[in-house]
Amino acid sequence: MGKVDVMKVGPVFRGNEMAEFFIEAMQLDNPGKDMEVVDRGGYVRVMFDNYCVITKQSVEEILGRQFKMPGELEVNLASFAGKINTCSDKVEFLKHG
Repeated sequence: MGKVDVMKVGPVFRGNEMAEFFIEAMQLDNPGKDMEVVDRGGYVRVMFDNYCVITKQSVEEILGRQFKMPGELEVNLASFAGKINTCSDKVEFLKHG
């Protein structure tokens, strides 16, 4: 059997109240995908296999207000795993290569 090429990717949020909103938005944006959340107090690591996305629309729906993407997300982002693609309506995390 061949090797399965899986890489864990995703954001590492600062351990504040916004992390919970972002996690809820990511659940909406990545239906059917397994999400692993590791809360270390000072930061919260969110991991998916190979690809995940967080959209402005979902964050705004959760927060109930307008949200500046990617700016407001970036100030709450401590780090990330994988490659990151940012634009005005979404941020994607994907495996390298």
